[in-house]
Amino acid sequence: MRKLILILAAMTISTAILSAQDMTQATDTYNNGVTALSTGDKTSALAYFKQALTMGAACGADGETLVNNCKSAIPGIILSIGKELYNNKDIDGAISKFTEAEKTAKEYGVADVEKEASELLAQMSVQKDMLDGNNALQAKDFAAAAEAYKKVLAADSTNTAAALHLGQALGASGDIDGAVKAFEHAAANGEEKVANSQISTLYLKQSVSSLKSGKYSEAVSEAKKADSYEENPQSYLIIGQASQKLNKNSDAIEAFDKYLTLEPNAKNSPAIAFTVAVLYQKEGNKAKAIEYYKKIVNDPKFGATAQKYIAALSK
Repeated sequence: MRKLILILAAMTISTAILSAQDMTQATDTYNNGVTALSTGDKTSALAYFKQALTMGAACGADGETLVNNCKSAIPGIILSIGKELYNNKDIDGAISKFTEAEKTAKEYGVADVEKEASELLAQMSVQKDMLDGNNALQAKDFAAAAEAYKKVLAADSTNTAAALHLGQALGASGDIDGAVKAFEHAAANGEEKVANSQISTLYLKQSVSSLKSGKYSEAVSEAKKADSYEENPQSYLIIGQASQKLNKNSDAIEAFDKYLTLEPNAKNSPAIAFTVAVLYQKEGNKAKAIEYYKKIVNDPKFGATAQKYIAALSK
């Protein structure tokens, strides 16, 4: 019996010695982490603290303080590494670390780190989606670009850059209605001038296509829409040409006249002035016809004909 008691006592002493040795090793490992952190070696510091945490947990109650210290330090170090990756423009790496920091901080009860990591993750996600959208837009993968920009707007509806780029992607893919909605969203959030210009350009392109296809009524309607967002001489030119095809001479004259007012020195201004003069002549307005013929009497192409018509109308 006495022998058994001696054996148990020896075992207890041996266990105590081993526990003390383990705690010493855990403390040394923790201190190595502190040293590495002080020199800026965050990767090594993180590895030391994780190892010390495991070792301290194995020591039971004796390692409780060390474990708590490790848990307090680890999430912040992970977050800091993520920030460095972001500063080095490694967005994917930064997102990975912020995700790890958020998860670890939540597990260890480090609320401030969890909150900051969550906020940074949201920002990084938006930046990544924006970058993906820009790359896709540049590669003319308009469907992928649109999806990326929609994700950005879902996270931040006031992101006007995403709204403008979404409008461009949708417009390029042929979704004019969707593009207009995206541009109008940008306009409502402070980018009215740029957005309206983009919408005007969309409708102007449509009107050009309709004019070439012989869809003259559509061309007039689309050109007027373009002009309603941003006045453009080309809109009036298209309205004039389409109206002339529709035999709506008064509308054509009005549109051509506005075009000439905005573009008096355009290369085609003599031809447009001649057209207006002919239209006035058809309408029986001799005075106006003469007025417009006189504008081009010195033009090398139309001058001689203009003088001939002036003479005939002046009789």
